[in-house]
Amino acid sequence: METRFLGHSGFKVPVLGFGAGTFGGKGPLFSAWGNSDDAEARRLIDLCLDAGINLFDTADVYSDGASEAILGAAIKGRRDQVILSTKLSLRAGDGPNDVGASRHHLVRGVDRALQRLGTDYIDLLQLHHFDAYTPVEQVMATLDDLVRAGKLRYLGVSNYSGWQLMKSQAVADRYGYSRFVANQTYYSLVGRDYEWELMPLGLDQGMGAVVWSPLGWGRLTGKLRRGQPLPAGSRLHDTAGFAPPVDEERLYRVVDALDAIAVETGKSIPQLALNWLLQRPTVSTVLIGARNEAQLRDNLGAAGWSLNAEQLRLLDEASRVTPPYPYYPYWNGMFAERNPPPV
Repeated sequence: METRFLGHSGFKVPVLGFGAGTFGGKGPLFSAWGNSDDAEARRLIDLCLDAGINLFDTADVYSDGASEAILGAAIKGRRDQVILSTKLSLRAGDGPNDVGASRHHLVRGVDRALQRLGTDYIDLLQLHHFDAYTPVEQVMATLDDLVRAGKLRYLGVSNYSGWQLMKSQAVADRYGYSRFVANQTYYSLVGRDYEWELMPLGLDQGMGAVVWSPLGWGRLTGKLRRGQPLPAGSRLHDTAGFAPPVDEERLYRVVDALDAIAVETGKSIPQLALNWLLQRPTVSTVLIGARNEAQLRDNLGAAGWSLNAEQLRLLDEASRVTPPYPYYPYWNGMFAERNPPPV
């Protein structure tokens, strides 16, 4: 399995990681994602490790902590073989302080995550969202304290806007705190908003993208077809309301292009969609999620080869949308002579 640096951290991660949101199956959202128990989780992790995937990502809110607990049990006795990534700051309890990035919640949330995971350190902790109620200086100071205490090794964010992320980096630089090196972000052939602001920021600030939902919330599995209803068993029946919106015509335009390339290459549609991401700037690792062994084995086939230039062009064209202001002048060439686009 190919490895890449996680931003400018000096730390390498596999190009494919495993998202453990399918572990536990509690609640309306996560039960639709998957409900792997201890035995199935251990089997999926065994398959990942055999394939060279040793990065496992979870969060305290996934199935009310059950995902972390199941993952921790599945890696027991082999902690030194894996890279553990988790997230916190979303609401994880009923109390008034069980949410956000206050010093209270971060310190307690990290300790609880360590207990569920059965470890004394987390390789990568990401803040699950920006907390506008807690001063950025306090957030970065607390995270730096946790790094210095040996509980965390690297820091990242998820679902931040560009200004929120840049303000955090500036505070870290001002006071000499640990910086964010990873951005866990939604990115796919049917969700390219990451490219307008966060990708150039990642290039400038040395942040690696940890891609979540690389198949567009299950839309790029090969099961959705123009003019046909959602197939039975699609998680979109239960989770479409949680998903980032996608224009249907663009979705089917992308699926048509993937179909054509699948015939040409013999690769599956998910493999093609994942491989396209692996060739995009700033991408350090792409998180694959699997409800069963068959899905996992198919996703593993996304690495170890590359789409050619013409295939990339076809997918780029099929998935392209006009970016919002102030980015479209760069996209259409209006400012290209003096200010070339960063990507």
